[in-house]
Formats: sequence, structure tokens, C-alpha cells
Amino acid sequence: MDANWNDSQPIYRQLRDRVVAMILEGELKEGDPLPSVRNVAAEFRLNPLTVLKGYQQLVDELLVEKRRGRGMFVNTGARAMLLKGERQKFLEDEWPKIHATITRLGFRPDELLAQEPPRRTSAAASPSRKDEDNESGE
Repeated sequence: MDANWNDSQPIYRQLRDRVVAMILEGELKEGDPLPSVRNVAAEFRLNPLTVLKGYQQLVDELLVEKRRGRGMFVNTGARAMLLKGERQKFLEDEWPKIHATITRLGFRPDELLAQEPPRRTSAAASPSRKDEDNESGE
């Protein structure tokens, strides 16, 4: 988890979303313990109640279970449940826009499948468009 919080939503919600991402990406597996409320609060300089509220959302969503005196652990089936929800959300929210763009540009499925996905690069490693313009004398 990184310590960059944004103002677009409450920190407890961002914390919840980061744990969800860790589960989806396999960083946290079924049965793994979550970092303790106390450790997360200290590491990110958060109020422990904020951390607890984020964790409680995960409990309420049945993704995490509390074990009295032991901590919180990722539930069996949490990743599968999250994938199902995220896939449905993608199909409802993102796919219609993507499909419309594909149709508008006249792509065929085989053309798209033949394309290599763009490589992810860090912002520091790749020049910005403005830098490229400056190098070309514009």
C-alpha cells in the first residue's frame, strides 16, 4: 500500500479499495492476515478508527473475517467474489464505451486480438508530450 491519499473520497474507503486491489492482484491470498489496524495507522499516520472503518467495510462485504484476539483474515472465496463483481461492473460501466469506440473506428475482433498491449512505463522513465515537443523545437 502506498501513502498517497486523494480528496475524491474518504480515506477509509480508499484503504478498503487498496485492500481489495491487493486481493485481486494476489498480494493477499485466502487465509492471509491483513496488516494490523495499529500498524496501518502508525505507518500511514491515520487515526486507528479510520483504519478500522475501512476494514469493517471488508468484513461487512464478507471479504474478510475477524478472529477475536488474532486479527482479520481474507475469507475463502474473497477473490472469486471480487472478480465476479469487478467483471460485472466492467461489463456495465466500461464495456459499452469501449464497444462504441471499437464500432466507431471500424475495428474487427481479429485486428484487436493481434495487437500487442501497450507496455506500462513509469512516468519518470517516459518523456511527456510537452518534453517531446520541446525536443523537436516546437
